Amino acid sequence: MILGAVLVGGMSSRFGTDKALAEFEGHTLIALAVDALSGWCEKVVVVGRETAPAPTLPDWPRPGMGPLGGLAAALHAACDEDYEMVLTCGVDAVILPEDLPRLLGPAPACLAQQPVIGIWPSAAAATLEALLHSEDRHSMKRFAELVGARLVEIPVQLANVNTPEDLAALQARFPVRPLVHDPREPG
Repeated sequence: MILGAVLVGGMSSRFGTDKALAEFEGHTLIALAVDALSGWCEKVVVVGRETAPAPTLPDWPRPGMGPLGGLAAALHAACDEDYEMVLTCGVDAVILPEDLPRLLGPAPACLAQQPVIGIWPSAAAATLEALLHSEDRHSMKRFAELVGARLVEIPVQLANVNTPEDLAALQARFPVRPLVHDPREPG
């Protein structure tokens, strides 16, 4: 069983407003991320935010830990609820490959260009907890190294919405947005 986790704990400082509530094709970025993961996961949670279109979890062990705090909360929830794996994405990854679980499988693995998009065994919670309590570098890439995750290369550059300009460029690229991106199509 796979738990989906949308990681939303950032400050949206480059975006200037609450990025999760920005709209693309009439839908908020947070709703698009939840919908995308819902197609592959038995349950989806939103981490690092109090209100969302799915159940929410606070970052672990505290807010301000970045994506690792969100992933730690999701891994703990997965262990508590007997999920084998957690599939993660950031709220700013608007269009995901339609075969993402196949591309990433087996766990642990993440996209080389965006390591926040990954599949992680729930048993990795202890490793992440140790990293977050250490003086080691707190980054998704460092966690991926520690758990032996494969860095998966894909042939397309995925959209990563960090600024209003990024969102405008994405809207210009996809005037009618597909739910997920077919990597065989240019884009």
